Amino acid sequence: MKENIIKTKSFDFAVAIVSIYKQLTEERKEFVISKQLLRSGTSIGAMVRESEHAESKADFIHKLSIAQKEANEVLYWLELLNATEFMTISKFQKTHSEAKEIIRLITAILKMAKRNNLKSTTL
Repeated sequence: MKENIIKTKSFDFAVAIVSIYKQLTEERKEFVISKQLLRSGTSIGAMVRESEHAESKADFIHKLSIAQKEANEVLYWLELLNATEFMTISKFQKTHSEAKEIIRLITAILKMAKRNNLKSTTL
């Protein structure tokens, strides 16, 4: 069986986000922004999983579009945590890069799905 790269990457990313959340709350006593990061960072993988059992192509596209938006929100929270010096630069760069990679993957999947959906409706 072929590995589902976006499923694997989004799950691994969620694990990393949980780890960052724990560090922010336990060591830095930061509870507000970290909660937002936790919510959006773990939501990406959840929406990817939901898309696996979408009821239609449109539903699949909708669920992945939400995942894409959540990943973009993660970038904002990471940038804010970095700007306010709650994260080390190395942790920020690594996590930010992973989030951008997930966005690129989801964007590519969405482009293909929309193109295929358009073809099937015009036949």
